[in-house]
Amino acid sequence: MSRMPRPGEPAPHFEGTTGDGRRVKLEDFRGRMLALYFYPRDDTPGCTRQACSLRDATASLEAAGVAVLGVSTQDEASHRAFASKFRLGFPLLADTTGAVGRAYGVLGAGPLGWLRAALGLNARVTFLIDARGNVAHVIRRPDVGRHAEEILALVR
Repeated sequence: MSRMPRPGEPAPHFEGTTGDGRRVKLEDFRGRMLALYFYPRDDTPGCTRQACSLRDATASLEAAGVAVLGVSTQDEASHRAFASKFRLGFPLLADTTGAVGRAYGVLGAGPLGWLRAALGLNARVTFLIDARGNVAHVIRRPDVGRHAEEILALVR
């Protein structure tokens, strides 16, 4: 497993398909801040609270110039259903091969990492990537109910 990139380092390149079928890559977010948040699974209690925290603060995040992109290993159909059920207004990247999670050092990270890796579960970690494509902040243990507030406090 790769190590997590640190603040000041270039963010690892990524590209893939979102739940709504769009192709996205890191370069699409150049010129603005990106909250790239990794989460374990769609439609689970903690992941739902985290996604809804971000959804509820969409206007504030946009006003602060922050784009949001969620990443987990479920497929496009799972992401589409999750986003629809909770009316999420931001894309969810389907990292079905785990390549993005490995590049960011989050796939199988944390306690019982070997088991998490075998199950294809990301650690819950958010990377704030600046307008130039460098990691600005790493939130290693997001508060799922207040995650948007954590991000806004770092970018204001």
